[in-house]
Amino acid sequence: MMKYLQNIGRSLMLPVAVLPAAAILMGLGYWIDPEGWGEASAVAAFLIKAGESIVSGPSMSILFAVGVAFGMSKDKDGSAALSGLVAYLVVTTLLSTETVALLQGVDVEDVNAAFDSIGNQFIGILSGIVASIMYNRFSHIKLPDALAFFSGKRLVPIMSAVTMLLASAILFFIWPFIYSGLVSFGKAIIDLDAIGAGLYGFFNRLLIPTGLHHALNSVFWFDVAGINDIANFWSGQGEKGVTGMYQAGFFPVMMFGLPAAALAMYHTAKTKRKKMAAALLLAAAFASFFTGVTEPLEFSFMFLAPALYVVHAVLTGLSLGIAAMFDWTAGFGFSAGFIDFVLSSRLPLANQPFMLLVQGMVFAIIYYVLFRVLILKFNFKTPGREEDEDMEESSTASTTSGDKIAEMAEEIYAGLGGDENVLSVDNCVTRLRLEVKDMDKVDQQRIKNTGIPGINIVGKNSIQVIVGTQVQFVADEIKKMRE
Repeated sequence: MMKYLQNIGRSLMLPVAVLPAAAILMGLGYWIDPEGWGEASAVAAFLIKAGESIVSGPSMSILFAVGVAFGMSKDKDGSAALSGLVAYLVVTTLLSTETVALLQGVDVEDVNAAFDSIGNQFIGILSGIVASIMYNRFSHIKLPDALAFFSGKRLVPIMSAVTMLLASAILFFIWPFIYSGLVSFGKAIIDLDAIGAGLYGFFNRLLIPTGLHHALNSVFWFDVAGINDIANFWSGQGEKGVTGMYQAGFFPVMMFGLPAAALAMYHTAKTKRKKMAAALLLAAAFASFFTGVTEPLEFSFMFLAPALYVVHAVLTGLSLGIAAMFDWTAGFGFSAGFIDFVLSSRLPLANQPFMLLVQGMVFAIIYYVLFRVLILKFNFKTPGREEDEDMEESSTASTTSGDKIAEMAEEIYAGLGGDENVLSVDNCVTRLRLEVKDMDKVDQQRIKNTGIPGINIVGKNSIQVIVGTQVQFVADEIKKMRE
């Protein structure tokens, strides 16, 4: 189950990666016309509406249905993505307010309000999951000659539609209860105000190692429980100083806190290891500051010093709580880095966003001092502080190419056990996700010697290698070796 949920989280990154496009378009539009929201400038209106086409209405739910279906299919086939769309269209049409009114024999005005929001991201994700299951089960089925045209991949959209008919019948009865439960959960957090934002930030970071933080994010960032913080912030359809509260507090952490933690780890590294530590930490800190991609940096100490990671989670919760308390808001389309901060700072619902920079400077000091003191006091083995025997060079290292990515991929693959041990290779934004026959045959030290931030064992046969933003190219090289 854990592996399956992690695969869903990985698949969600495909549609989520589209959001920066909306952020750039709408950010530029609001920058041009921050007061009229496009009324005073045709160019601004063009850009804003183009961005809204991605984040408004059912668009994001459709992206989730297609993206999850594609990502969860066993060989990433386009017919799985098409089936995700089919599944979504079936359930949202059957459970639309108008159809439900016909089925119940009542006026549209008397239909439960839950069905007004049936086209949300939760339904999109469910549609994608159903379509992926149908693809993995039926994409190679051969039908009798009379029905041969519908065999294989052509059968998948049909089975997805049939399955969603059954799912729609079930949801017809239980969706109002599911929806009210989600809304109650969201309202409980909203009612906690700044404390609720802080609790969300804390658990958001704690779930990063499992990859399940996406499930938590969907409640607050998307329209699962009626909060929809990202879309409302960018579309200007919320309350100033409130909408964006589940995003704003991440900026001080990702732009200032984590880079300061990286500096503390560099300063506490052993003298002969500082150059090695600098190469790893500088790149990870830059990714965190500029783009808001934090996993390369977080995984560099997450398993080496779990106590530090708990401190990081507490500080993240504190940051979100403080930003919410003072009504400082900013938003992001992808993550809380410099690019999104600049683009969102002039949006209509941005409220004193530059105070987040002041907060970030304070958090940089807190992160630096806490990390440095704790590392030295408890002798945490953060990057550059490993024991000498942990840093032995792999004597079996062998490369045939001058390309560093290819060399890294070759060493990682060899450390995993090569063709004899590796069953499957996949990747998300920053991690290689692999299945191996025998975990005992994995040479973790050889893999770590390539300079990767960390390794995460997530099951008896499942392992993640945290590479960073270059992971796609490493994965491509490994896949070439397996051809």
